[in-house]
Amino acid sequence: MNKLKAVILAAGKGTRMNSDLPKVIHKCLGRPMVHYVIQACKDAGAGEVCVIVGYKGREVKDAIYDVVDYVEQKEQLGTGHAVKCAKDFIGTEGDTLVLCGDTPLITGKTLTELVEKHRKEANGVTVLSAILDDATGYGRIIRDAAGNFEKIIEHKDATEEERACKEVNSGMYIFNSEALSASLDLLSNDNAAGEYYLTDTIALIKKIGLKVSALPLTGDACDEIRGVNTIDQLEEAEQIMCHRED
Repeated sequence: MNKLKAVILAAGKGTRMNSDLPKVIHKCLGRPMVHYVIQACKDAGAGEVCVIVGYKGREVKDAIYDVVDYVEQKEQLGTGHAVKCAKDFIGTEGDTLVLCGDTPLITGKTLTELVEKHRKEANGVTVLSAILDDATGYGRIIRDAAGNFEKIIEHKDATEEERACKEVNSGMYIFNSEALSASLDLLSNDNAAGEYYLTDTIALIKKIGLKVSALPLTGDACDEIRGVNTIDQLEEAEQIMCHRED
């Protein structure tokens, strides 16, 4: 049985929430947002889960009642740097899911489908994507003429033609753990923000000849990739969750 781990990014403050509370522990239907992400990973078969904490890390740990490991990201140097902080946890065996702690609508069912596709195709990394009517602001999944994954391009860096693409990056992935560990060592922060981007690992993994693929969500399932950055978005997530339970 292939080992499956999960890394959840939960180090940010979330300034747009207009609150001193770390973003991921704002409550959605009475439970911290990050709880739902942890549960979805465990439902998909993750035997170990590591939460990366930073801003008010002690508060985040105190709010999480699930059994998880923790790693501290002392400086906020980008998503790639955050995952690199968990490199010892990731190791080189099996596969590792990487998600953000502010996506409470993700389900174990969808992550299970992602894991199954990744393993069936023997991919180096598989991206969870979504087909959106309005893709503004999201990184785009660019495919070649045959429909194969080519690259992820951020909205701000995309050409008009690339921006017309409706398939977006959810920021949720499953990596071959060995490939992820190796690519984290090669990450550079040579960009405008001076940050280490997790998406750069995908190009590195593709470059060494491993397969990269994306699983697109459509219709109502696209709600699962919604990140919560504001109180309004938190309320919308709660409404969607309530309808699920009806």
